[in-house]
Amino acid sequence: MARSELIVGLDIGTTKICAVVGELTPDGVDVVGIGTSPSTGLRKGVVVNIEQTVQSIKRALEEAELMAGCDIRSVYAGIAGSHIKGFNSHGVIAVKGGEVGVKDVERVIDAAKAVAIPLDREVIHILPQEYIVDDQRGIHDPLGMAGVRLEVKVHIVTGAVTSAQNIVRSCHRSGLDVADIVLESLASSKAVLTPEEREIGVALVDLGGGTTDVAIFGSDSIKHTAVIALGGTNLTNDIAFGLRTPMAAAEKIKIKYGCCLAETVPPDDFIEVPSVGDREPRRLSRQVLAEICEPRVEEILALVDQDLVRSGFKNRIAAGVVLTGGTSLIAGMQELAEQVFNLPTRLGYPRGVGGLKDVVASPMYATAVGLLLYGAEKEGAEQRFRIRDDKMFNRILGRMRKWFSDIK
Repeated sequence: MARSELIVGLDIGTTKICAVVGELTPDGVDVVGIGTSPSTGLRKGVVVNIEQTVQSIKRALEEAELMAGCDIRSVYAGIAGSHIKGFNSHGVIAVKGGEVGVKDVERVIDAAKAVAIPLDREVIHILPQEYIVDDQRGIHDPLGMAGVRLEVKVHIVTGAVTSAQNIVRSCHRSGLDVADIVLESLASSKAVLTPEEREIGVALVDLGGGTTDVAIFGSDSIKHTAVIALGGTNLTNDIAFGLRTPMAAAEKIKIKYGCCLAETVPPDDFIEVPSVGDREPRRLSRQVLAEICEPRVEEILALVDQDLVRSGFKNRIAAGVVLTGGTSLIAGMQELAEQVFNLPTRLGYPRGVGGLKDVVASPMYATAVGLLLYGAEKEGAEQRFRIRDDKMFNRILGRMRKWFSDIK
């Protein structure tokens, strides 16, 4: 299989690392391989131990390579963590020659990103929301249009340079090139949202292990992004502490028996809980487990709701909320989210891929599949111009070369 035909999405998460291999076909992208490995080198979405992260990445890659029958050399890697910050910006220029050209689009995006960004932060994405040509709003592609004034509204996502650097280093030590670093909530949106939802307004809430990622869409463009440093790992900690059981056992209990709504659990439903040390396992009511889970999940969802209100877009998400990520699979999550948000809520399953789509048909694979679809868009798009212009690209390339030279 030619390397140019293959695209790999690498979701470097707090609890698991997942690599999904896709092949470009005339109809889209076919999943041809998947590999997962427990993640031990991250905390709250940020690399804290490069060596452990490298080992986890290698294990996931070996599994994916075996299934796909290929060698993986380049990946689209996801980034998350509380260091991620998104904000909206606005740029305006005069159009040269009376017709909007490629250079005009590049100049207006340059004008929009001319904001003060601290030296310890790097621009990860510059996402155009809409173009305005001579007060004509709602334009997604202004090329070729007649006008004298061009404006753009963009959403700029920034992250800590060191966090991006550590993801690149981890991939590099695993023998990989990084084709691009992608915000995880943006990637997940590619996999689980429908065009109709993106158009009329929707909030995507990706409930991961270490972080909860939020992205709001409207008029087919991204309006707001945020990362909340709480996730499924906090829930596992609560269960381990509350039931006095080891972390590994708490994780299994959460996945198999966890429930967010205590009122829906029958009182005669019992579970066996392993004890710490050499003590005998105990039988406990599943309702006790639900009473531990419910307050923590409610807290996470309440923080998301506060963020939606703060963003000013909560009243504009007519399509409601889409929950995805592994933690969203806990029983009662959808019902509790509807109560907290007071909005229609559904679970988001990856879509838009062929091949082994049944293997990845779970919210826990939304980010990895989304990274695959993001990569397919990049590979398939005409390289007419990049949002990151040549200067920005060269700057990032120079910085990456410096990172790599530091490693040697």
